[in-house]
Amino acid sequence: MDYTSHMVYAFSFSSWTAMEEQSFQQRERLVEEITGYKFKNPDLLHQAFTHPSVPQNWASNDRMEYLGDSVLGLMIAKEHYFAYSDLSSEDLTDLRSVNVDTEKLARVAIKYNLQDHLRCQKHLFKEMRVEEFRSATLEYPLNSLGCINPPKVLADIVEALIGAIYIDCNFSIDITWQAIKNMLQPLITPETLEIQPITKIMELCQKNKLTINIVDNWDETGEFECIVDGKFVAKGKSSQNKATARNRAAYNAYELVIENLRMKTPDH
Repeated sequence: MDYTSHMVYAFSFSSWTAMEEQSFQQRERLVEEITGYKFKNPDLLHQAFTHPSVPQNWASNDRMEYLGDSVLGLMIAKEHYFAYSDLSSEDLTDLRSVNVDTEKLARVAIKYNLQDHLRCQKHLFKEMRVEEFRSATLEYPLNSLGCINPPKVLADIVEALIGAIYIDCNFSIDITWQAIKNMLQPLITPETLEIQPITKIMELCQKNKLTINIVDNWDETGEFECIVDGKFVAKGKSSQNKATARNRAAYNAYELVIENLRMKTPDH
């Protein structure tokens, strides 16, 4: 049974303007070009690109991105389970996490400029901080491991699109995966998976018998400071996200401690 035929969606296509219809056609062409998947029910595709800020006579992507998030997690888990038979469940969890997190999916969105096709209130485009995020990703080719604060609305578009495809293909995990696996490239592998900045600096200091203290000044300045052997080494700042500030401090400190250790070796 095709369950999608029994679903009702709150789209009012009879009130389209010529401009809206043109944008809908562009969206359909873009998604088909990216995924190779052609929607049987285009209403689902347009719902995936409709933000909750749009007036209520349009069904939003809120529930759809919830579904897509769960489906994506299952697809990545399945792919990794069979591809990496030597990895423990803990390692598989870490690998899945970086391949489905907000930053990873936001990167997918800007790679294909999916945000340009999102129906939303105008103020949301400023809040997306697309160019700021795009610029920040240049420093971290695959994933910043928490050093970037990605706009969640970008990731929501990707999750909603996955949810829409899953519904449209009558809930087939295999068809959905075939449609979106290339879009998600490059996926992070065990070889390219990096250690989180906090863990990395802690392990480095422990190995070299250095004491480290990460000082929380976030409530006052939006910053964290890293003190190594009683001396200030680096700080990280993010007024928007406390965890991002802490990760940036650890990342910056690691680079400087590594450089200081190199300078202390006999070759230098």
